[in-house]
Amino acid sequence: MRKLLVIGFVGVLGLVKAQTWKTEDQYIQKFAPYAVEEMEKYKIPASITLAQGLLETGGGQSRLAQQGKNHFGIKCKEDWTGKTMSHTDDAPNECFRVYDDPKQSYEDHSIFLATRKYYVGLFKLDPKDYKAWAHGLKKAGYATNPRYAHILISKIEKYRLYEFDNTTKDEVYYAILKMYPSLNQDAVFMAQLGQEKQNEKVVPPTIKVDYKQGSYAKQQNEVSDIVDSKTKSALLKNILVKNHPNDGLKFFIMPVDADVSEISKKFGISEKRLMKYNELESTKLAKNDIIFLEGKNSSGNKATYKAGTGETMHDIAQKFGIKEKKLYSKNRMSQGEQPKSGQLIYLQNKKPRS
Repeated sequence: MRKLLVIGFVGVLGLVKAQTWKTEDQYIQKFAPYAVEEMEKYKIPASITLAQGLLETGGGQSRLAQQGKNHFGIKCKEDWTGKTMSHTDDAPNECFRVYDDPKQSYEDHSIFLATRKYYVGLFKLDPKDYKAWAHGLKKAGYATNPRYAHILISKIEKYRLYEFDNTTKDEVYYAILKMYPSLNQDAVFMAQLGQEKQNEKVVPPTIKVDYKQGSYAKQQNEVSDIVDSKTKSALLKNILVKNHPNDGLKFFIMPVDADVSEISKKFGISEKRLMKYNELESTKLAKNDIIFLEGKNSSGNKATYKAGTGETMHDIAQKFGIKEKKLYSKNRMSQGEQPKSGQLIYLQNKKPRS
């Protein structure tokens, strides 16, 4: 591997053998929207990005992905000023980047490919030709494994990831549903799909710029701020409230990043109550967060659930409308402890003693 190469290829063959369909399917369902969004911004095939994420994290189970939300083994190097963690890759205890959200890792991966001279030739290829991209990555030195391109192509074809090369960020949830029809029984996923459909109807306002007054550049920035603010307001106005399968609890999917105060104002519920209902530690809410407008229940609406890639106990508590403290108690886990991918989580009865 070249010294300048900052993305580590972490034992692909060993990771592939260790994974199950369930784990990798969950990874695809969760991260396909990120890959498609990056494709639209950087013209990198979503199938390639998603397959690389699957391979390099072992379906999201690697230490870097779980602890550092780093899905592409991106090392620190001299230009990184964020959080870091030590991990053994080419050498013991190398420095790797730590992200607050996997989405940042996906964008960093895109920026890496788009700005390194080794990969210039890739962007001359057809963005729908995943085979050419796979061989191009290997030829450019992305990974040392001589079979890297074939492994990547095999992963893409096994899971039909090439279908994501023909969709958009506005249609990606429909593409996921087409690939996994059983998700139509998942209330949270369907609520998310419904909210995305509502989001598509929101058109940013048209605002005129007066070229005669002041700095044009300054006015452009001001207009951008106004557009962002008005678009955000429109998205919040179009929130779809649904009834959760767990006893009909009222909930919705956040359509945009916002603060609890904005939700409090919209629904006439105090910030304190919203924080309590959703067991929140921060007032900052992110797009796709599940938010309840009433207190959650002490049990879930099904007996058990297998934890997905990167899911926390809070994520599972929100998904099933169950109080997080009750979830910890039922599973005999310490507060703050997080489940492993594929771990069986008890939602109704207490986990049997081993």
